Amino acid sequence: MAHAASPSPLSSRAGRSLAGRIRVPGDKSISHRSLMFGAVSLGETRIEGLLEADDVLGTGAAMRALGAVVTRDGEGAWRVSGLGCGGLLEPEGVLDFGNAGTGSRLTMGLVAGHSIAATFVGDASLSRRPMGRVLNPLREMGVEVIARSGDRLPLTLRGPKTLLPITYRVPVPSAQVKSAVLLAGLGGAGITTVIEPIATRDHTERMLQGFGADLSVEIAEDGGRTIRLVGRPELKAQHVVVPGDPSSAAFAIVAGLIVPGSDVTVENVLLNPLRTGLFQTLLEMGADLVIENERLSGGERIGDVRVRSSQLKGVVVPPERAPAMIDEYPILAIAAAFAEGPTVMEGLEELRVKESDRLAAVARGLETNAIACREGDTSLVVEGRRAGVKIGGGTVATHLDHRIAMSFLVLGLAADRPVSVDDTAMIATSFPSFRGLMEGLGADFFEA
Repeated sequence: MAHAASPSPLSSRAGRSLAGRIRVPGDKSISHRSLMFGAVSLGETRIEGLLEADDVLGTGAAMRALGAVVTRDGEGAWRVSGLGCGGLLEPEGVLDFGNAGTGSRLTMGLVAGHSIAATFVGDASLSRRPMGRVLNPLREMGVEVIARSGDRLPLTLRGPKTLLPITYRVPVPSAQVKSAVLLAGLGGAGITTVIEPIATRDHTERMLQGFGADLSVEIAEDGGRTIRLVGRPELKAQHVVVPGDPSSAAFAIVAGLIVPGSDVTVENVLLNPLRTGLFQTLLEMGADLVIENERLSGGERIGDVRVRSSQLKGVVVPPERAPAMIDEYPILAIAAAFAEGPTVMEGLEELRVKESDRLAAVARGLETNAIACREGDTSLVVEGRRAGVKIGGGTVATHLDHRIAMSFLVLGLAADRPVSVDDTAMIATSFPSFRGLMEGLGADFFEA
């Protein structure tokens, strides 16, 4: 699960317009959960369209280590023979999640509902990321945690013989914290309740219901949600078709908007309303963005997103939208660099604890490429393109962050001067086909 020892720098430059139709890999959030829910269900779960990237493959390896049979068939689908709820086995070795924050945190919840011990490790980037927000509610449920200072990896969890169902109010919007508590609650008798004042992506709730869990969601007038899960359900194996990841689609979509003369369609994109904050923001900025062939599949709305190059204008992005687009702020900052007037983004505290301090990494990358911005504790203002200023020409420090690397490669496709990133090896954690798909549309990437 470790990254390549030597970095793989890459540069991009403006060239011809982008055109064509592509399909991005399967949604990472749904891919992780498909493997996990299959592992604690009875029967064989078949998964089509699984994202075959390092992060998700690490989750598959962890489910194998916990006793599930996880295989890839000759047709490219994945099959998981599960052990039923409460049936996971104590792993013989460590669970190595590489760079995968989602995989590690959700698996902590899954392990917590079993009377077993498991040790979690990751790469240098994941080992710097705080885990306390997940571990604290698990401790309330009776889980023993052995961790170094600051609740960071490596750490060991030991599930209790009798898990204590709790009512937990999520202090900051986090689908990972919510999901970890619910997954732990699968192993305890009684009802586990999670209250989230601001709604976050709801794949865990939708998929648990699809696998047969007794789960209810109550939505308050202010949009807050109360989720109740009855523990120790008999989950049944399912056939899962994973739609295209909107976070991955975002790179081609923004590139199509900022590269003159472009016309790009990304097919089969997940349109869950808790994942489409970027699309809403781009429309407010004046993007020529339309949804075609909209349809339902497996309880989720999907469609084809078509964009054509557009004259964008700066906007104020409300902080309450952050949970619906938290992974898309780096690429939104690139769109904002080509907009007329400032774009104001607030409520970005979560970006400080991603694969890197993404807020700082984006700001430094913009400044390196002559794009004016102002970084606050929880905000970013991108001033937009200024007359007479040639942008680009810089080398961006990615800090082992795949979204920083991809975002600034997109910047170079429309900048006045080439843009370089110091490493692209980590792109394989989420979007291994990024370069090939973008070059198929006409992107000009090159090794400096």
